[in-house]
Amino acid sequence: MRDADRFDEFYRGTRVRVLQFLYAACGDLGEAQDAAQEAYTRAWQRWGRVGRSPDPEAWIRVVGWRIVANSWRKQRGRLAAYRRHGLPDPAPAPGENTVALIAALKVLPIDQRIAVVLHHILDLPVAAIAVETGVPVGTVKARLARGRRTLGTLIDMTEANHV
Repeated sequence: MRDADRFDEFYRGTRVRVLQFLYAACGDLGEAQDAAQEAYTRAWQRWGRVGRSPDPEAWIRVVGWRIVANSWRKQRGRLAAYRRHGLPDPAPAPGENTVALIAALKVLPIDQRIAVVLHHILDLPVAAIAVETGVPVGTVKARLARGRRTLGTLIDMTEANHV
């Protein structure tokens, strides 16, 4: 039997018990699911060793519990920092121009929106956008031109409505 098949069989045979254990131990189903998923991921990465151990399920439970406990420690550290330093200052509300730009971007077709955001907000060159999106440079240029033209019209209409 291949390692992948052995792991799949192991997973199917233990996943419910491991999740029940973690859920009962921490009291939060979402946290238990996350910890179980991470524990099984780590087991798969080390399956050559874990699969030969006397009790792989125990290994999963221990790792899952440690993940939960580490999460609690991190939360405790954050709480201590909040108590020491206070909450961070609230982020300022977006300005009218930002709200108008986001609203206009939402109207653009997704391919134009991605090109405009990558180029004008992330400052990526056209060639890099072409590679990232898997289209020719000319297509990126056309998307940018159409997107800018549409944005200009939309923003002009927004400004005209606010005057």
